[in-house]
This record gives sequence, structure tokens and C-alpha cells, in this order.
Amino acid sequence: MPFFLHLLGLAVFAQGTSEFMLSGLLPDIAADLHVPLSAAGSLTSAFAVGMIVGAPLMALLARRWPRRRALLAFLVTFLLVHVAGAVTTSFAVLLATRVVAALANAGFLAVALATATSVVAPDAKGRATSVLLGGTTLACVAGVPAGALLGTVWGWRSAFWAVAAVSVPAVVAIVRSVPADDGRAADGDTVRARAELRTLRSPRLLLVLLLGALVNGATFCTFTYLAPLVTDVAGIGTGWVPAVLALFGLGSFAGVRAGGRLADTRPVPLLTAGGAALLAGWTLLALTAGSPVTAVLLVPALGALSFGVGSTLVAQALYAATGAPTLAGGFATAALNVGAALGPWLGGAALAAGFGYRAPVGVSALLMALALTVGTAALAAARRLTPPRRAPGCVPVPPRRR
Repeated sequence: MPFFLHLLGLAVFAQGTSEFMLSGLLPDIAADLHVPLSAAGSLTSAFAVGMIVGAPLMALLARRWPRRRALLAFLVTFLLVHVAGAVTTSFAVLLATRVVAALANAGFLAVALATATSVVAPDAKGRATSVLLGGTTLACVAGVPAGALLGTVWGWRSAFWAVAAVSVPAVVAIVRSVPADDGRAADGDTVRARAELRTLRSPRLLLVLLLGALVNGATFCTFTYLAPLVTDVAGIGTGWVPAVLALFGLGSFAGVRAGGRLADTRPVPLLTAGGAALLAGWTLLALTAGSPVTAVLLVPALGALSFGVGSTLVAQALYAATGAPTLAGGFATAALNVGAALGPWLGGAALAAGFGYRAPVGVSALLMALALTVGTAALAAARRLTPPRRAPGCVPVPPRRR
């Protein structure tokens, strides 16, 4: 992999830290800004909504920009709104900064995915994707627990300042390392936006995006409320929350690395086995979350499965949308964040209904059951209605009926 892709991963690390760190900060934010915990959870949903809207729109906007300019514009905007979030005393302003940060994050990730997949071999999209998403999982390993620790010691605002500070070296790295003569987005001069949008109506791609939304919804539904789950249900001390988050991150990193190796060669077995294991894991955690030992063992395993399956689905979206090299990454990002918005909202609704902190885990299990049902039905229909030959590296779906 080209070295500068790892530098893009540094920026993704800062952005992933921002996106995920709220899971350890929500109680403090709610108390400081005098809002219910379920309302504080909407900060995660707001970020996800910004990613959903921003990913395709920012990808379209950046089609005519040199990639380095686009990456810098998005990253500097991301940095500045975190400074604003760190100093505000208004929940409404904080909510607005999350939306703007998400728009910048979405644009950056869409351009970074297009950049990564344009500089590797056609059959190496999974490995290139894993390099970028490795920054996200490292955020779970180091950034998110560090943010939770900073929040515990110096207050939640210090975590926002830390994200802004980490973004500075990423800006310098992009200026010095991302090629300046890469022109516009890959194939931007020869592939028209309308043609790319038509490609995005592929049934195979729509299936992959739907599965990505459901899997990520299950992940974020529990992860957003993981701190109160491990403290109030499992009985683990508040000081251990950063360690539990780090375990989730370690599992996530292992899952992305494994998914990167298999996503290019054996995607269907990985998705089938991983999806079934996720359903079993979320169900088991919902039933046994009162046991600290079980919770600590399941958290990293579920992190590995969630991110292994999720990163594989991102790679499959890129394979399924080879005719949309500029916009495929944006739509894959948007689909994942549909789940990231839906999951916390459903988990917050379950909490508001009085079902307790186990409820989000149960919702995660239901979302995975739906994903498995949809995926299994599509796979069975494809085997029954289509010839056995199919494009390598792609999840099959039945053809559209005329």
C-alpha cells in the first residue's frame, strides 16, 4: 500500500475519535448542559445524519477539486468546529457543530476512499479500504478511551480540544505527503456525475448498502450506550469505562485487519458467518450483561465481528459500483451512517420507554436478525434465479424483474 494512504488514516483516526468518543462522554455532557441522557445521545445521531447527507453531496462537490485541496478543506473545517464545540455552553450550538463536523468528515472520507482505490490494483479494494478504516479502529483502541479518560479527569470539553490538536499533524501530513498533481477525483473528467448516479441504482449495490446500514445500526445502537451498560448493568466501576472501550477498539482493529484480507477473496462466507455470530453475540450480551466477566469477554469479540463485517461491506460496495469511482465511497459512507443514525435513535427510544440499559443491546440483535434475513433471502434467490457464474468479489442478488 502507498505510504500516504497511512497518513490519510491518521486523519481518519482523528475523525473516528470524534465520532465514537461520545459513548464515554454522554453522561457528563448531559449533566453539564442540563439535558436528558437520551437527548445527549442525539449528538451521535446528528453526526450520523450529517454524514448521511454530506457523503454524497460532498463527493459531488469535490469532483472538480484537486484531491489535496479537497482533503485539506474538509479537515481544517473539521478542526475548527471542534474548537467551537469545546467552548460552547449551549447544547443547540454543540449539536450544530456535530452536524458541520460530520459534513466535513463525510467529504474527507469520500475523497480519501476515491483516492485510495484509484492508486491500488483493481482487486485490492478491500485492503485499501482496511488501511483507511484502520484509522477508525485505532480511534476505538486509543482515541476513544483517551477521550473518556480526559473527560473523567478534566471534563468532556478537553476531549474536543484533544481532537482538534490531533487534527493538526494530520493537516501537515496531507500538505507534505498527498500528491499535489493528482488533478481531479479519479476519472472525474471522463465519467459524468449522471452516469455515476445511474450506476448507483444497481440491485447488487443497493443490497450491500442496506446490509451495511443494518449492521452499522446494530453496532452503534449498543456502542452509543456502552458506558451506562457496563457501569449500571454489569457493575463495572466508572474508572474502568476507558478500558472497556479500548477492548472494543482492539477487537475492532483485529476485525478490520482480518476483513481486509478476506474481503477481496471470500466475502460471502465472511459475511454469512460473521452476521450469524453477531446475532448470537448481541443476543448473549443482552441476556448476560449483568455479569462483568461475560460483558468484558463479549465487548472485544463483538467489536471484531462488527467492524470485520462492516469493512467487508464497504469493500463490496466499491466492487459493486466500479462504474461510479467518484461517488461510490460517498454512498457507502452515507449507508453506514444511516445505520449510525438509526441505531442510537432506536436505542434512545428504548431507553425513553423505560426498558433499561439492556434494551439497546436487544435492538442490536433485532437489527442483525433483519440483516441476516434480508441477506439470506437475497442469496437464496440469486442461486435459484441466476446462472452460477458471477462477478468475483461481489455479493450476488437476484436480477430485477422486467
